[in-house]
Amino acid sequence: MTEQPTQKQHKWYQDSILFKSGVIAILIMVLLIPSAWIQGLITDREGYQQDNINSVSDKWSGKQLINGPMLMIPFKKEITEMINDKTVAHEVIQTLYLLPQNLQIKADIKTQHFQSGIYDAIVYNSKVGVQGSFDKPDLNQLGINDDAIMYDKARLVFGLSDLKGLKNNPSITIQGHQFIPEPAIDDKLPFDKGLQVNFQLPKDQSLTFSYQLDLKGSNELNFLHTGKTTDVEINSDWSNPGFNGRYLPDTRTVSPTGFNAKWHLLYYNRPFPQQWVNDKTVLDSNKQVKEAIFGVKLQLPIDQYRKILRTTKYSTLIILLTFVSLFLTELIKKQSIHVFNYILIGAAMVVYYTLLLSFSEQIGYNYAYLLASVSTIALISLFTSSLLKNKGVAALFAVILTVFYGFIFIIIQLEELSLLFGSIALFVIVATLMYFSRKINWNNH
Repeated sequence: MTEQPTQKQHKWYQDSILFKSGVIAILIMVLLIPSAWIQGLITDREGYQQDNINSVSDKWSGKQLINGPMLMIPFKKEITEMINDKTVAHEVIQTLYLLPQNLQIKADIKTQHFQSGIYDAIVYNSKVGVQGSFDKPDLNQLGINDDAIMYDKARLVFGLSDLKGLKNNPSITIQGHQFIPEPAIDDKLPFDKGLQVNFQLPKDQSLTFSYQLDLKGSNELNFLHTGKTTDVEINSDWSNPGFNGRYLPDTRTVSPTGFNAKWHLLYYNRPFPQQWVNDKTVLDSNKQVKEAIFGVKLQLPIDQYRKILRTTKYSTLIILLTFVSLFLTELIKKQSIHVFNYILIGAAMVVYYTLLLSFSEQIGYNYAYLLASVSTIALISLFTSSLLKNKGVAALFAVILTVFYGFIFIIIQLEELSLLFGSIALFVIVATLMYFSRKINWNNH
């Protein structure tokens, strides 16, 4: 019996362009899963960085908020109460709060990088000069008798958000006399952490004051708008400031060697009265204080984690364009590439982002991007060359990948113009793909 040679069974899907393109589309969607995982990893690493910054701030000194100053003047008031159906009159001590008529603050900030492991934090030393004056209180408006005022028990009070940042004891000059402040512990104090000076308040005349704070802090230096007119000037060697609060500086100059910023604020936009009686919560309301805070944030230029996170958002686009380019090359050259090889190339493009993340923590984003891109492009190009047995096509594919990764790098750097340049580049890419797809017979099944 003669044995007939068996003919290899033809599988329709092996040469089907539509079937293979569908499989590649599914593969791209599957690769979104590790891409999302990498974005979560970047967020975790950024969280570790913030934890380290908070740790440095806790050990050095946190961001500083300078409150006040203000006058606290006790006075006597007679009140009547009903006790056992009898009207009883007795005397209580209440407090008059008075804010400055004018307040001038000048701060000089010297920054330094503080490295904790692989993370950087910004800390600073600052000399803050504060001066101004108080008008005499308007007792008639408040309904207070002058004889009830306890002038000998007046206090000048100011606050800092982190007293640990004080490098030495400040000396306060009031009406030409010097005083050393003490910690203020009082249930009538409007600040959480304050310093106070007890002095004899002169009658029927304004009061001048001045003091200088030698401070340590980190990341931010803020001020509370308490003067009827408040003038603040900041000079610093930091070249990338951000401005906090509802008030932008009236003038600001930023250069590679530092910045200068000036504020001139009037009390019309201040959420506090000039004087009030027996209510410490006026300067203790989070909403009101938030509306009156302004200052500077010593922010890092767009840090590596933000750049990497923005880069990963283009991962789907890069994988899509790479697979489409490889698929068109396969069709034009009439050389088949197995789906498993697409999976390996996709895996290399996903691992690229872990390389970028790990290298950027050591050598910075730009050098990490170059190193990770060159390594990935070389790996995929050599792999493609071995698959297609064509060094020319592999070299062309390397150029295509270089263009893709270069395009993403430029977009990341451009910031405001990234949408414009990205849209133009995508238009050019689509037009190029349309041009080369003309040579493909899509009816081949």
